[in-house]
Amino acid sequence: MLTGLKVIAPASVSNLACGFDILGLALDYPGDEIVGRWTETPGVHIAELTGFKKDIPLDPEQNIACVTARALLKHLGEENRGLELKIKKHIPAGSGLGSSASSACAAAVLVNELLGRPLERRELIPFAMEGEILASGTPVGDNIVASMIGGLVLVRDITTLDFHRIYMPPGLFVAVLLPDVPIHTKSARAQLKPDVSLPMMVRQNANLGAFVMGMQNSDLELIRRSMKDLVIEPQRSHQVPHFYDVQRAAVDLGALGCSISGAGPAIFALCQEKLQAENILAAMQQVYTDHKLEALCFVAGINREGVLKK
Repeated sequence: MLTGLKVIAPASVSNLACGFDILGLALDYPGDEIVGRWTETPGVHIAELTGFKKDIPLDPEQNIACVTARALLKHLGEENRGLELKIKKHIPAGSGLGSSASSACAAAVLVNELLGRPLERRELIPFAMEGEILASGTPVGDNIVASMIGGLVLVRDITTLDFHRIYMPPGLFVAVLLPDVPIHTKSARAQLKPDVSLPMMVRQNANLGAFVMGMQNSDLELIRRSMKDLVIEPQRSHQVPHFYDVQRAAVDLGALGCSISGAGPAIFALCQEKLQAENILAAMQQVYTDHKLEALCFVAGINREGVLKK
């Protein structure tokens, strides 16, 4: 019997302003940790839950990691196995940083590794999606794919696993300000308007295409011009206190772009290098300090490997 195996799945920024439900970016900090081992008792159980555990259910039927693990075990004909999980949440639920995707990806990789790696990474994504759907209610793969394989990804169609990694210029960092205002994906999605005008669709599509070209060609000015969200950000900004003040502070100091990650409330700024990211983060944080508001702040590099086995 194995004493235990640990995996770490990265947080992720999704949408990146111009790519709603399409673009995802894995961060090298923070990441959820799961330690798992086989037990004699059939079923998937949580032995320990630590870290940012608020709103994380212990019930295996409602816990994303357990749902993912059970789905994969069933697919592999191992549903009678007993699996014990110790989960350490470094990514708060309702943060907009792919908390549910991280747990799901970690659980899928953990089970696959414990069974001797019968599946390739991309083959694990449908099982991680089962956990993600529990959280968001929608089969969206931007956070899942980014967390699973790392880097910057574009998801054309998650149901057929039609996703692609996008080249990124070296040296980019992300400044993140996470307000103490949980926003849950299901409710945030339900508030979005179902229709987009034709001119707005054209402009948003142009931004997305130009963003990808900017990355591929290391054209930072094109990236800067493209990171504009004309559709989703205006509908969600009111839920994030002083969002536009934070965005202005980041852009004024040279951020390539600044927007809401996922459903929020995390605000991210894409920066050209680490020192710039640290200066931009200080300016973003100052906005909240001036208004006497709490926020978790950090600078992260890009995780290019995805889920790691320890």
